[in-house]
Amino acid sequence: MRMFRRPRKLLLLVLMGALLATDIADASNHGASARAAADTAWRASSAGGAQRLQPSAEEDAIAVHGRKRKKRSRAKPISWVALQQRYPGSFVIWGPRRYRKVALTFDDVPDPRYTPQVLEVLARHKVKATFFVVGQRAAAHPALVRRMVNEGHIIGNHSLNHPVFSRISLYAMQQQILRTDWTLRTLTGYSPRYVRPPYGEIMPAQVEWLRSRGYTVVNWDVDSEDWRSLDSQTILINIKRTLQPGSIILQHAGGGTGQDLSGTIAALPKLIKLLRSKGYDIVTLPELLGRPAGRKLQ
Repeated sequence: MRMFRRPRKLLLLVLMGALLATDIADASNHGASARAAADTAWRASSAGGAQRLQPSAEEDAIAVHGRKRKKRSRAKPISWVALQQRYPGSFVIWGPRRYRKVALTFDDVPDPRYTPQVLEVLARHKVKATFFVVGQRAAAHPALVRRMVNEGHIIGNHSLNHPVFSRISLYAMQQQILRTDWTLRTLTGYSPRYVRPPYGEIMPAQVEWLRSRGYTVVNWDVDSEDWRSLDSQTILINIKRTLQPGSIILQHAGGGTGQDLSGTIAALPKLIKLLRSKGYDIVTLPELLGRPAGRKLQ
């Protein structure tokens, strides 16, 4: 009977090898198609300003270069305060408390639905702000990026397509920054030095790399929570709750599917009036932090 067992084992091994090869091919094709689908969805929504800025499970699982990430144990994230202490001047939550200055910052731009309205309010009240730009949206709406710069506002780097930095590799994060930097240099002639990680999440090794390249990571100490589609009164209450001299105020001038930022637009003139009534100067991040906005191309 042994003479028949070997062929059976051989046949079984051949069949298993064939199945394994098929599975590997399927997984590879699935990874490529998932990346393509994610990119297509972002481009379509960026063109219409309707992307919900939340990575899908598939998009999160695939690095920027198109390969699936290997499973690995994640380092524990550390608090923003700890990061600010570890990287003074390179990771920032607020500016100097001794001056009555605050900075207005707007994320997830450009968005043709909301960014022009924010720019109009700022122009009407002679206020300059800092806008954190998503690379793929910038490529879809270049005129809005140029308008921000031409009107005297500061732009910063907010990644290529808004992944959670703490969930992607250092290499993938680098590509997010460098590809967005290239787009903004092409559009504006200078390379922004301010970076805001999507959702404010970032790992120490990522901060270390950004610092080594001359970037400043800027989060916030005042969250308007306007991304929740709040009314203007609630937005103002949220801002007043933690407002201090040196505060960096987070708002949005771009939204995703289902997000309504009309409350942000309505609150903005009231916020400017409120800040001025309390003796605050409304400044850009370079004015607040004393660090250059970017590097001009030669």
